[in-house]
Amino acid sequence: MRLVGPNGEQVGIVRIEDALRLAQEADLDLVEVAATARPPVCKLMDFGKYKYETAQKARESRRNQTNTVIKEMKLRPKIDPHDYETKKGHVVRFLRAGDKVKITIMFRGREQSRPELGFRLLQRLAEDVSELGFVESSPRQDGRNMIMVLGPHKKKSEARVDVEADKAKRQAEREADQQAERAERAEQAQAHEAERATRKPKGPADNLDPE
Repeated sequence: MRLVGPNGEQVGIVRIEDALRLAQEADLDLVEVAATARPPVCKLMDFGKYKYETAQKARESRRNQTNTVIKEMKLRPKIDPHDYETKKGHVVRFLRAGDKVKITIMFRGREQSRPELGFRLLQRLAEDVSELGFVESSPRQDGRNMIMVLGPHKKKSEARVDVEADKAKRQAEREADQQAERAERAEQAQAHEAERATRKPKGPADNLDPE
């Protein structure tokens, strides 16, 4: 077999008996890392540590993996301003989190003869959220509906970092406000105690008529 040392150094072609002896002397494991090679390749290593590090890398890889999520938001062509702002707020939140958003305009009755209403509404929404997302799929008619897909400018992993940073910033601001409030209360308490200490206590002589 071809033997590789614990630090990646090439030991060379050795017999399995010699490899096992070297592993025992170094208090390491003899692990086959390339069974199909000719000759097979084995490595001296701490197998328990190797399994732990491999599992850690796999978890980190899954944590950083970008999972594509498509959210959906439905609107009517003649949506009122308040509802529009509410729906737009949801779209902003989705894009900020790094998710795609499928916008569906639902036409009913006579609205089906006015597709330009839906098209203008989708254009307006795309412009309103242009800082966070872009038109990934242009408006298209799908039966009685019109559909557009918005994609986020930032990847899911980047958006997650921004969200965590915002949370940390808000937490730091809350703690700073709390500290300032505590300091203000302490100053007020000290001022109150100082005021009480400077007051002259009223004794019997103070109650006598000066005449």
